[in-house]
Amino acid sequence: MKKRVFYLLALVFVLNSCTRDELQNENPIIEAVQKDPLTGKQINAEINNTIKNTGSFNWKNASDHLLWSAIFRGNRMVSIGFGSSKDDFDRSLSPDNKAMEAEILGLIQQYEGVEQTRFLISSDQYLNQMDVIIDKEETITALRKMKNIRYVEPGDYHYFEIENSLNSNAKSSSGSSGCGFESTALNAADYTITAPNAKVPWAFTKHNIPNAWSYSTGAGVTIGLIDTGVSPEQTLLGSSFNTGASSGRTISKFGSYVNGSTTDGPADQCGHGTKMASVMAAPKNNAGLPVGVAYNANLITYRAASNVVLETSSEQNGVKTAFTDLANNTSVKIISMSMGHIFSVGKIEDGVKYAYSRGKLIFCAGGTSTSFTNFVGVIFPASMSETQAVTGVKEGTSNQKCDVCHSGSQIDFTFQMERANGNTVPVLSYYNNQADYVGGSSVATAATAGIAALVWAKNPSWTRDQVLNKMRQSATYYPTVNSSYGYGNINVLAAVQ
Repeated sequence: MKKRVFYLLALVFVLNSCTRDELQNENPIIEAVQKDPLTGKQINAEINNTIKNTGSFNWKNASDHLLWSAIFRGNRMVSIGFGSSKDDFDRSLSPDNKAMEAEILGLIQQYEGVEQTRFLISSDQYLNQMDVIIDKEETITALRKMKNIRYVEPGDYHYFEIENSLNSNAKSSSGSSGCGFESTALNAADYTITAPNAKVPWAFTKHNIPNAWSYSTGAGVTIGLIDTGVSPEQTLLGSSFNTGASSGRTISKFGSYVNGSTTDGPADQCGHGTKMASVMAAPKNNAGLPVGVAYNANLITYRAASNVVLETSSEQNGVKTAFTDLANNTSVKIISMSMGHIFSVGKIEDGVKYAYSRGKLIFCAGGTSTSFTNFVGVIFPASMSETQAVTGVKEGTSNQKCDVCHSGSQIDFTFQMERANGNTVPVLSYYNNQADYVGGSSVATAATAGIAALVWAKNPSWTRDQVLNKMRQSATYYPTVNSSYGYGNINVLAAVQ
């Protein structure tokens, strides 16, 4: 997400002066301060005011009552990150994780007065993170005083759903949440033809991608896409993925989004993920449809959310799982996600850090919105230092953002995706043998991930940092970043030579 609606901030961790022994031995009594919870309108007002006044919002800075109110309004679900330090998120590197978890569960049982089976929802197998149900504000207060707590956050607070109900402009920003199933006849001025009969989007030419294909096509590199899945009807992202000049590669599809009690599979039910997969790696063949940047790269896709706004517990858990799965897949070098939120989500931040610690090069969308979130800068998780934040700019520029794109000091790269007439980037449609357009920081991010695959395929022995440095050196503003647009547009030919 330093990524059509998106949203901002990085996680800081909660430490406190009470030690574990003090909590166990002194058994402090937390005064019952529970009052009526704030309304959704009041909670959102505090969040919005904090972002407008400080540039960001993080639950760690919220009062106990604001936090508990959001938990109460969010089905009483709580996400807890624990560890012996702010960087102790990886269970495999955390020898005391079981003891810390047991201590936290014991405290919750003490204050809530119910057995663990009544409040423990899940415990992550890779991260020091768990989800629980909590009723009482004093339980939240006690948890936040514990030495080994990194964060305590609402697990299912629906900020955007509430904002939609309060703000008549909100639906123009998040109503469709980036989803769409349209097919459109492409304007002939928006593409050129390359052998054997594929359409090259105008934006690719602006970044010198067709010339770069003489040096690299992404062969041998695997990209992980975290999004809304891929259409089962689009054969060019299915049975015909490995055809034409794109022979000799694979596409694998997974689902980590739980709808009800089980995942609902890898199939896109939104349309967004299909378009991201297309601009990244659609095949170069004789179908007469748009080709992807890295048309010889392997692709692993995750349906991790129902749309691009990551606010429900199912979506946040789906994204967290996708990051940890891709992190543990040694064949994956690059991860791209064009989804996010306007403030940080601890469990997703843990997942991003877990993937980064395993050498993955991560690209996230800087943000796309229209009216009610235009006060937000770079969204989360693009705001994290572990990710490369990308935004969209207008044709022929590197510092004029698209009409609905976000910008800010945490942006790393830009991609030209909006023409003077408003047309965006041609891609495959959700439906077979059809095309469409897609814009915003979403398509900019997926395209840039494809560019990274071209660079890495040209230099397979390189590290993540070497690939990233080559991309920077081949961009508009290198070596001095622009204050709102990072290194700017990448000249892909220069990046692969």
